[in-house]
Amino acid sequence: MKKLFTGKVKLVLGIALCLAIVLAVIGVVTRGATAGEQVAGALLSPLRSAAAAVTRQVERMYDYLFRYDALEAEYEALQQRVAELEADVRDAEVYRRENERLTELLGLQEEHPDYTFLSAYVTSWDASNWKSACTISKGSGAGIQVGMCAVTELGQVVGLVTAVGPGWATITTVLDPSMEISASVTASGYTGVVQGSLEKDGTMRMNYLSSDAVIRNNDQVVTTGSTFYPKDLLLGYVTDAGLDETGVGKYAVLSPAANFGDLEQVFLIADYES
Repeated sequence: MKKLFTGKVKLVLGIALCLAIVLAVIGVVTRGATAGEQVAGALLSPLRSAAAAVTRQVERMYDYLFRYDALEAEYEALQQRVAELEADVRDAEVYRRENERLTELLGLQEEHPDYTFLSAYVTSWDASNWKSACTISKGSGAGIQVGMCAVTELGQVVGLVTAVGPGWATITTVLDPSMEISASVTASGYTGVVQGSLEKDGTMRMNYLSSDAVIRNNDQVVTTGSTFYPKDLLLGYVTDAGLDETGVGKYAVLSPAANFGDLEQVFLIADYES
Protein backbone atom coordinates (compact mmCIF):
# COMPACT_ATOMS: atom_id res chain seq x y z
CA MET A 1 0.00 0.00 0.00
CA LYS A 2 2.84 2.34 0.82
CA LYS A 3 4.51 1.64 -2.59
CA LEU A 4 1.24 2.38 -4.39
CA PHE A 5 0.88 5.64 -2.48
CA THR A 6 4.47 6.63 -3.37
CA GLY A 7 3.78 5.95 -7.06
CA LYS A 8 0.73 8.23 -6.95
CA VAL A 9 2.82 10.97 -5.36
CA LYS A 10 5.39 10.70 -8.14
CA LEU A 11 2.63 10.98 -10.76
CA VAL A 12 1.19 14.09 -9.12
CA LEU A 13 4.66 15.59 -8.85
CA GLY A 14 5.21 15.01 -12.57
CA ILE A 15 1.97 16.78 -13.39
CA ALA A 16 2.83 19.65 -11.09
CA LEU A 17 6.29 19.95 -12.67
CA CYS A 18 4.80 20.10 -16.17
CA LEU A 19 2.33 22.76 -15.08
CA ALA A 20 5.13 24.74 -13.48
CA ILE A 21 7.14 24.64 -16.72
CA VAL A 22 4.09 25.76 -18.73
CA LEU A 23 3.42 28.61 -16.32
CA ALA A 24 7.05 29.69 -16.44
CA VAL A 25 6.95 29.82 -20.23
CA ILE A 26 3.70 31.77 -20.12
CA GLY A 27 5.22 34.21 -17.66
CA VAL A 28 8.15 34.85 -19.98
CA VAL A 29 5.91 35.23 -23.01
CA THR A 30 3.42 37.57 -21.35
CA ARG A 31 6.04 39.80 -19.76
CA GLY A 32 5.60 43.10 -21.60
CA ALA A 33 2.92 41.55 -23.76
CA THR A 34 0.37 43.34 -25.94
CA ALA A 35 -3.28 43.67 -25.02
CA GLY A 36 -4.12 40.54 -27.00
CA GLU A 37 -1.42 38.60 -25.25
CA GLN A 38 -2.68 39.87 -21.89
CA VAL A 39 -6.10 38.56 -22.78
CA ALA A 40 -4.51 35.20 -23.48
CA GLY A 41 -2.80 35.37 -20.09
CA ALA A 42 -6.14 36.04 -18.44
CA LEU A 43 -7.58 33.02 -20.16
CA LEU A 44 -4.75 30.93 -18.76
CA SER A 45 -5.40 32.15 -15.20
CA PRO A 46 -7.49 29.06 -14.29
CA LEU A 47 -4.51 26.94 -15.28
CA ARG A 48 -2.40 28.78 -12.74
CA SER A 49 -5.05 28.15 -10.05
CA ALA A 50 -5.11 24.47 -10.94
CA ALA A 51 -1.34 24.29 -10.70
CA ALA A 52 -1.45 25.92 -7.26
CA ALA A 53 -4.11 23.45 -6.10
CA VAL A 54 -2.03 20.52 -7.34
CA THR A 55 1.00 21.90 -5.52
CA ARG A 56 -0.96 22.14 -2.26
CA GLN A 57 -2.22 18.58 -2.69
CA VAL A 58 1.32 17.35 -3.29
CA GLU A 59 2.47 19.08 -0.13
CA ARG A 60 -0.30 17.40 1.87
CA MET A 61 0.52 14.02 0.35
CA TYR A 62 4.19 14.45 1.18
CA ASP A 63 3.30 15.42 4.73
CA TYR A 64 1.23 12.23 5.03
CA LEU A 65 4.00 10.15 3.47
CA PHE A 66 6.60 11.45 5.90
CA ARG A 67 4.13 10.91 8.77
CA TYR A 68 3.27 7.34 7.66
CA ASP A 69 6.26 5.68 9.32
CA ALA A 70 5.55 7.48 12.58
CA LEU A 71 1.90 6.44 12.48
CA GLU A 72 2.91 2.84 11.77
CA ALA A 73 5.28 2.85 14.75
CA GLU A 74 2.55 4.32 16.97
CA TYR A 75 0.13 1.61 15.81
CA GLU A 76 2.59 -1.16 16.62
CA ALA A 77 3.21 0.38 20.04
CA LEU A 78 -0.54 0.47 20.70
CA GLN A 79 -0.87 -3.17 19.66
CA GLN A 80 1.90 -4.10 22.09
CA ARG A 81 0.20 -2.15 24.87
CA VAL A 82 -3.14 -3.85 24.19
CA ALA A 83 -1.41 -7.26 24.38
CA GLU A 84 0.16 -6.29 27.71
CA LEU A 85 -3.19 -5.14 29.11
CA GLU A 86 -4.85 -8.38 27.99
CA ALA A 87 -2.08 -10.35 29.74
CA ASP A 88 -2.65 -8.29 32.89
CA VAL A 89 -6.36 -9.14 32.77
CA ARG A 90 -5.60 -12.85 32.40
CA ASP A 91 -3.12 -12.72 35.30
CA ALA A 92 -5.66 -10.89 37.46
CA GLU A 93 -8.24 -13.60 36.74
CA VAL A 94 -5.74 -16.33 37.67
CA TYR A 95 -4.94 -14.54 40.94
CA ARG A 96 -8.64 -14.10 41.67
CA ARG A 97 -9.33 -17.82 41.27
CA GLU A 98 -6.28 -18.70 43.35
CA ASN A 99 -7.42 -16.34 46.10
CA GLU A 100 -10.84 -18.01 46.13
CA ARG A 101 -9.24 -21.44 46.41
CA LEU A 102 -6.95 -20.34 49.24
CA THR A 103 -9.93 -18.86 51.08
CA GLU A 104 -11.74 -22.20 50.84
CA LEU A 105 -8.56 -24.01 51.89
CA LEU A 106 -8.40 -21.82 55.00
CA GLY A 107 -11.78 -23.21 56.03
CA LEU A 108 -10.53 -26.78 55.48
CA GLN A 109 -7.42 -25.98 57.52
CA GLU A 110 -9.58 -24.71 60.36
CA GLU A 111 -11.56 -27.96 60.33
CA HIS A 112 -8.36 -30.02 60.30
CA PRO A 113 -5.62 -28.12 62.13
CA ASP A 114 -3.44 -31.26 62.03
CA TYR A 115 -3.18 -31.07 58.21
CA THR A 116 -0.06 -29.63 56.60
CA PHE A 117 -0.60 -28.57 52.98
CA LEU A 118 1.66 -28.05 50.00
CA SER A 119 0.20 -26.49 46.86
CA ALA A 120 1.01 -27.02 43.18
CA TYR A 121 -0.50 -26.33 39.76
CA VAL A 122 -1.57 -28.96 37.27
CA THR A 123 0.67 -28.67 34.19
CA SER A 124 -0.51 -31.58 32.01
CA TRP A 125 -2.82 -34.58 31.83
CA ASP A 126 -2.35 -38.19 30.81
CA ALA A 127 -5.83 -39.66 30.49
CA SER A 128 -7.08 -42.67 28.55
CA ASN A 129 -9.38 -45.63 29.05
CA TRP A 130 -6.58 -47.31 30.99
CA LYS A 131 -5.02 -44.46 32.91
CA SER A 132 -5.89 -41.18 34.61
CA ALA A 133 -2.99 -39.10 35.89
CA CYS A 134 -1.72 -35.53 35.87
CA THR A 135 1.64 -33.83 36.27
CA ILE A 136 2.02 -31.01 38.77
CA SER A 137 4.47 -28.10 38.92
CA LYS A 138 6.40 -29.08 42.06
CA GLY A 139 8.36 -32.10 43.20
CA SER A 140 10.90 -33.32 45.73
CA GLY A 141 12.54 -29.86 45.78
CA ALA A 142 9.33 -28.52 47.38
CA GLY A 143 8.99 -31.41 49.81
CA ILE A 144 6.52 -33.49 47.80
CA GLN A 145 6.85 -37.26 48.28
CA VAL A 146 5.36 -40.42 46.82
CA GLY A 147 2.27 -41.45 48.76
CA MET A 148 0.97 -37.96 49.53
CA CYS A 149 -2.76 -37.49 49.08
CA ALA A 150 -3.87 -34.72 46.72
CA VAL A 151 -7.14 -32.86 47.34
CA THR A 152 -8.98 -29.77 46.15
CA GLU A 153 -9.41 -26.70 48.33
CA LEU A 154 -12.74 -28.23 49.45
CA GLY A 155 -11.17 -31.45 50.66
CA GLN A 156 -12.32 -33.50 47.65
CA VAL A 157 -9.92 -36.33 46.86
CA VAL A 158 -7.98 -35.92 43.60
CA GLY A 159 -5.61 -38.86 43.93
CA LEU A 160 -2.24 -40.01 45.15
CA VAL A 161 1.33 -38.93 44.29
CA THR A 162 2.88 -41.95 42.53
CA ALA A 163 6.08 -40.48 41.06
CA VAL A 164 8.30 -37.52 41.95
CA GLY A 165 11.11 -35.60 40.27
CA PRO A 166 13.06 -32.53 41.44
CA GLY A 167 10.54 -30.08 39.97
CA TRP A 168 7.53 -32.23 39.10
CA ALA A 169 5.33 -35.00 40.42
CA THR A 170 2.71 -37.36 39.01
CA ILE A 171 -0.68 -37.74 40.64
CA THR A 172 -2.65 -40.87 39.77
CA THR A 173 -6.28 -39.83 40.17
CA VAL A 174 -9.17 -41.66 41.81
CA LEU A 175 -10.52 -42.32 38.29
CA ASP A 176 -7.59 -44.64 37.53
CA PRO A 177 -8.49 -48.37 37.71
CA SER A 178 -5.32 -49.06 39.70
CA MET A 179 -6.52 -46.94 42.62
CA GLU A 180 -8.33 -48.69 45.48
CA ILE A 181 -9.48 -46.64 48.47
CA SER A 182 -11.27 -47.84 51.60
CA ALA A 183 -14.47 -45.83 51.91
CA SER A 184 -17.83 -45.60 53.60
CA VAL A 185 -21.29 -44.25 52.81
CA THR A 186 -21.86 -41.38 55.24
CA ALA A 187 -25.65 -41.79 55.45
CA SER A 188 -25.58 -45.47 56.41
CA GLY A 189 -22.03 -46.27 57.44
CA TYR A 190 -21.68 -49.17 54.98
CA THR A 191 -18.08 -49.71 53.94
CA GLY A 192 -16.44 -50.89 50.74
CA VAL A 193 -13.59 -50.17 48.37
CA VAL A 194 -13.74 -47.39 45.78
CA GLN A 195 -11.92 -48.04 42.52
CA GLY A 196 -11.58 -46.16 39.27
CA SER A 197 -13.56 -47.72 36.43
CA LEU A 198 -12.82 -48.27 32.76
CA GLU A 199 -15.96 -46.37 31.77
CA LYS A 200 -15.54 -43.28 29.61
CA ASP A 201 -18.09 -41.32 31.66
CA GLY A 202 -15.53 -40.60 34.40
CA THR A 203 -17.26 -42.61 37.13
CA MET A 204 -15.91 -44.77 39.96
CA ARG A 205 -17.21 -47.99 41.47
CA MET A 206 -17.61 -48.88 45.14
CA ASN A 207 -17.27 -52.65 45.54
CA TYR A 208 -17.70 -55.16 48.38
CA LEU A 209 -20.79 -53.59 49.85
CA SER A 210 -22.99 -55.76 52.04
CA SER A 211 -25.86 -57.44 50.20
CA ASP A 212 -28.36 -55.81 52.57
CA ALA A 213 -26.79 -52.32 52.22
CA VAL A 214 -29.31 -49.60 51.54
CA ILE A 215 -27.75 -47.20 49.03
CA ARG A 216 -29.46 -44.09 47.72
CA ASN A 217 -28.61 -41.70 44.93
CA ASN A 218 -26.57 -38.65 46.04
CA ASP A 219 -25.32 -40.40 49.18
CA GLN A 220 -21.85 -39.09 50.01
CA VAL A 221 -18.92 -41.50 50.04
CA VAL A 222 -15.84 -40.59 52.09
CA THR A 223 -12.50 -42.14 52.99
CA THR A 224 -12.35 -44.34 56.08
CA GLY A 225 -8.73 -43.37 56.82
CA SER A 226 -5.48 -45.18 56.01
CA THR A 227 -1.75 -44.70 55.71
CA PHE A 228 -2.25 -42.56 52.60
CA TYR A 229 -5.67 -40.99 53.10
CA PRO A 230 -6.95 -39.10 56.14
CA LYS A 231 -10.43 -39.97 57.33
CA ASP A 232 -13.61 -38.35 55.99
CA LEU A 233 -12.23 -36.87 52.77
CA LEU A 234 -14.99 -36.65 50.17
CA LEU A 235 -14.60 -39.10 47.27
CA GLY A 236 -17.89 -38.83 45.42
CA TYR A 237 -21.65 -39.27 45.24
CA VAL A 238 -23.73 -42.36 44.55
CA THR A 239 -25.46 -42.30 41.17
CA ASP A 240 -26.51 -45.95 40.87
CA ALA A 241 -26.32 -49.29 42.70
CA GLY A 242 -26.91 -52.97 42.08
CA LEU A 243 -25.81 -56.54 42.75
CA ASP A 244 -22.28 -57.39 41.72
CA GLU A 245 -21.24 -60.19 39.36
CA THR A 246 -21.36 -62.80 42.15
CA GLY A 247 -24.92 -61.91 43.07
CA VAL A 248 -23.88 -61.95 46.71
CA GLY A 249 -22.61 -58.43 47.30
CA LYS A 250 -23.62 -54.99 46.08
CA TYR A 251 -21.78 -52.24 44.28
CA ALA A 252 -22.43 -48.55 43.80
CA VAL A 253 -21.54 -46.26 40.92
CA LEU A 254 -20.05 -42.92 42.01
CA SER A 255 -19.49 -39.59 40.35
CA PRO A 256 -16.26 -38.02 41.64
CA ALA A 257 -16.57 -35.05 43.98
CA ALA A 258 -13.59 -33.29 42.40
CA ASN A 259 -14.22 -31.48 39.12
CA PHE A 260 -11.36 -32.81 37.01
CA GLY A 261 -12.39 -30.80 33.96
CA ASP A 262 -11.62 -27.48 35.71
CA LEU A 263 -8.79 -28.62 37.98
CA GLU A 264 -6.01 -25.98 38.02
CA GLN A 265 -4.43 -26.36 41.43
CA VAL A 266 -4.11 -29.19 43.94
CA PHE A 267 -3.13 -29.32 47.59
CA LEU A 268 -0.96 -32.13 48.90
CA ILE A 269 -1.50 -33.27 52.48
CA ALA A 270 2.08 -33.49 53.65
CA ASP A 271 1.25 -34.45 57.23
CA TYR A 272 -1.81 -35.35 59.32
CA GLU A 273 -2.78 -37.22 62.45
CA SER A 274 -4.09 -40.67 61.49
